[in-house]
Amino acid sequence: MKLGIVGLPNVGKSTLFNAITNAGAQSANYAFCTIEPNVGVVAVPDKRIDALCEMYHPAKVTPATIEFVDIAGLVKGASKGEGLGNKFLSHIREVDAIVHVVRCFENDDIIHVDGSVDAKRDIETINLELILSDLEMIERRIDRSSKAAKGDKKLLSEVEFFKRVKETLESEKPARSVECDDDEKALLDSACLLTSKPVIYACNMSEEDFSGGIDENENYKAVREFAAAEGSEVLPICAGLEAEISSLSKEDKEMFLSDLGIEQGGLDLLIQKSYELLGLISYLTAGTPEVRAWTIKKGTKAPQAAGKIHSDFERGFIRAEVISFENLMQCGSLAAAKEKGLIRSEGKEYVMKDGDVVHFLFNV
Repeated sequence: MKLGIVGLPNVGKSTLFNAITNAGAQSANYAFCTIEPNVGVVAVPDKRIDALCEMYHPAKVTPATIEFVDIAGLVKGASKGEGLGNKFLSHIREVDAIVHVVRCFENDDIIHVDGSVDAKRDIETINLELILSDLEMIERRIDRSSKAAKGDKKLLSEVEFFKRVKETLESEKPARSVECDDDEKALLDSACLLTSKPVIYACNMSEEDFSGGIDENENYKAVREFAAAEGSEVLPICAGLEAEISSLSKEDKEMFLSDLGIEQGGLDLLIQKSYELLGLISYLTAGTPEVRAWTIKKGTKAPQAAGKIHSDFERGFIRAEVISFENLMQCGSLAAAKEKGLIRSEGKEYVMKDGDVVHFLFNV
């Protein structure tokens, strides 16, 4: 999974990126500090992995991972090339979902490109540039499909669908707001539109607001209303606080957050939201050689899940021996679970569930 971190300059994108990846991206108080996208791969926090490691003491541990891409600050006119906009927009096309960092804090020492903090206006600035860029893409797609439809009438429905997408974009609404059936969804995905990607609005707040006054922050409330109207996710976060705790040990980090009355750190919440947004779950494989988490889409059947490990597993799939993580922990060992008859034998139609601990049998 690849998440692109976007937003106006000086909203805290690179600070947040540094905090959640410890990648050391340059972060400074001037526009276009980030030119080329910084990339960091982060292990997905999963307490189930820790518990399985205590049970098996494996030689190797492989958690699921997420790739974060810190994309340079966009500005008005980005779709027309302002501020190296076209180059930056092309980086966004490569990600699965967008983390749109929105400034929801006041600080006279940190310059705002528009001279004042207004979260809703800032979102609309970025969204308009993405929409304008998509309009150019969709017009070219309509032109190509229209020419091809002269020789293949089946393409006329494709042309009509993309005209509907164009009308949505012209009304300054994102492509993801277009109602689609399964075939139309596949068409929309093939167009690689920026505004068809799911979005999490990360509201970057001051530490004071984040630890005690989230609902009093007017900019946060404005973002929440905006996101609700378009069906996007919202995540309050404090990039400065995340940067402060990023170098602490797991235990010290938990203690620090607990003292502030915060249950989860920003990275955990961001990953949780991202999984929900993209419809992802994890299944687990466990043994003394390795404990590993595998990320799949909700609704994936057992053979396709096995194919994540190796194509031979899918091609020669026989069955999956499955136990839920909770049942395995209650039994204390796989042997005890077998004695209680809690390990199920599942066939090709079995739909994988989050937290399944699985052993695949195959023959090629």
